[in-house]
Amino acid sequence: MADVELDPIAEAREIAGAAAALVRELVEEDVCEFERLTPPAAPPAAPPAAPPAAPLSAPPVASPNPAQVEPTRATPAPPRPTPTSEPKAATPAISRAVEIGTPVPWAGRRPSLEEVSAHLGDCERCGLCEKRSKIVFGDGNPNADILFVGEGPGAEEDKRGLPFVGRAGELLTQMIEKGIGIPRSEVYICNIVKCRPPQNRTPLPPEVAACRPFLDGQIQAIQPKVIVTLGKPAASLLLDREIAITRVRGTWHDYQGIPLMPTLHPAYVLRQYTPENRRAVWEDLKAAFDRSKADNTDGAS
Repeated sequence: MADVELDPIAEAREIAGAAAALVRELVEEDVCEFERLTPPAAPPAAPPAAPPAAPLSAPPVASPNPAQVEPTRATPAPPRPTPTSEPKAATPAISRAVEIGTPVPWAGRRPSLEEVSAHLGDCERCGLCEKRSKIVFGDGNPNADILFVGEGPGAEEDKRGLPFVGRAGELLTQMIEKGIGIPRSEVYICNIVKCRPPQNRTPLPPEVAACRPFLDGQIQAIQPKVIVTLGKPAASLLLDREIAITRVRGTWHDYQGIPLMPTLHPAYVLRQYTPENRRAVWEDLKAAFDRSKADNTDGAS
């Protein structure tokens, strides 16, 4: 069989294409950083082996008389100590399934935001409580027509206890006030988790599950005309499936009878600050605003 000559230029193009596809996929999944793995420490070098000792000439030993040799008795081995099981440390709060699964006090009726917040309390239902500074419950009009649902608090939100007050929050405020022309105070904004994940990572499933009753309680309390999800995690949670945000944004969905519009997260727009992304978010918010006003008109007629 003849050897096949490889074209280095074609091979380089193929590798570059694969790398570009991977980068697009990571951007779409909102992956912006990776954990740095520390290489394991090298084992300590073994000390050099000592040179073999010179053989010693043993003195001649007389053969014992078999009649005078007493039989050697085996010494019994000492009993092995019975291992005692020490009590293990308590599992962190992330596994408190009993608390997470406990029915909420407002089951079957509409709660108030104050009642939901009081039930949340000084929450320790998951591991996020260990490093948080403040719980970020939500902020805005309790009777808002539009509810924005994001992913989780960032560093600035963790300090102030308010959602979307960092750089991404400033952009979201501009989108609301300059894009669709209403004050930010007229909408309500919250996140799927109420405490900041370490290094702004995506919330883990147990963390999201611990906060889910309070997000649902906020939705039941506000009863918005439209829900706008910001980014993939929030949209995936409320749509109950993994989604690619760049594919589903701008399309209408439903959550418990409420129209739902997924759009890009402001942090993603800041990283990919292109006219196309800004126009896409503006179109999504305008569609959500128009839908909320149409529902108000229908309800008034």
